[in-house]
Amino acid sequence: MNFEPLGKRVLVSRTEEAKTTASGIIIPDNATEKPSQGTVVAVSSEVENVKVNDTVVFGKYAGNELKLDGESYLVIEVDDLLGIIK
Repeated sequence: MNFEPLGKRVLVSRTEEAKTTASGIIIPDNATEKPSQGTVVAVSSEVENVKVNDTVVFGKYAGNELKLDGESYLVIEVDDLLGIIK
């Protein structure tokens, strides 16, 4: 994949959430919300605080979806990131 975000943006791959509850009940896809955290895959040269492989948290409606090589990603502005999970 050759993609470099422009401006103050990062490319994020969403982290999959568990499809079952603690008691073993399977949650159908239409009953789950899209995850609000993911792993940074690419970073613009203008971004200083975030680096590749950081796990970030972002808003529910943040970013624009993008398909690359059959995978789904989000292009998110750094200002829309809520934080980094350490």
